[in-house]
Amino acid sequence: MTDDPAATYPATPGDTLVFENDRVRVWSMTLPPHGMFDFHQHFHDHVILWPDAGRAEAQELGDPEWSISQTAEAGFVAFKAVGSSGPLAPHRIRNLEDRPVTHYIVELISEPSPSAEPLPTVTNDRGSQVDARLR
Repeated sequence: MTDDPAATYPATPGDTLVFENDRVRVWSMTLPPHGMFDFHQHFHDHVILWPDAGRAEAQELGDPEWSISQTAEAGFVAFKAVGSSGPLAPHRIRNLEDRPVTHYIVELISEPSPSAEPLPTVTNDRGSQVDARLR
């Protein structure tokens, strides 16, 4: 993939579409041990569910580092308001575990985001998400 921010990146936040109707789209993302899911974008507010524990890192396009780290306990849930101003920055994710990890992304596709801008991620505190660029 290119580092051109004007380029179009896939709007598929997972490797398998599990379910879709006129209100939600549910994806699963299974990362092999130390595997990566390449650059993609989120266009809709969404919920992320980690049924099992896992650790991952994310890298936004243009960031030379993998600055975002996530540690999920079993049952970790995060909500991200993308905002109506446009998709989130393209990013990729990699698995830090020696085993496969799977999480699910539930996109809320039936209505535009009530927020104009992206909002901070909100979690159920069964894990953490840290952006080293914000320290």
